[in-house]
Amino acid sequence: MKKKTRGMTLIELMIVIAILGIIVAIGYPSYQEQVRKSRRAEGMGELLELADRMERHYSDVGTYDQADGSDMKADILYGIDTGDDTKPTTDGNYLLSIDAGTDNVSFTARAVPQGNQAEDKCKTFVYDSQGGKSVAGGATLTAEECHWK
Repeated sequence: MKKKTRGMTLIELMIVIAILGIIVAIGYPSYQEQVRKSRRAEGMGELLELADRMERHYSDVGTYDQADGSDMKADILYGIDTGDDTKPTTDGNYLLSIDAGTDNVSFTARAVPQGNQAEDKCKTFVYDSQGGKSVAGGATLTAEECHWK
């Protein structure tokens, strides 16, 4: 007696593909949001590092400006010249900038999202010399919701 082998029917295959399509359609946006959250950590961490560098500069010279009186910029603090006074983060997801206040004893640092990260709900992270943390640039979430505490 010969044993008859059977495979999957076209209908069964289409059902499996439809189920996989539904799973991917639901899961992919969640995956993208998790990737954006991990990139936020990079932006916040490097922004705080920039603020630390600014504080060290202030400890050394007593002002947030340069010795010649011109504003201190992110690229100057890192010893590079980007030509636009900003510095990209390590993975390039944020662009760091810093502005000394008019009183020379305060500053405001920003991490502006770039590329795919520009779609993030948190948008721009802002840190000031008084330790204030906020979000700007059309952010739809608060600083606390962005875990910027």
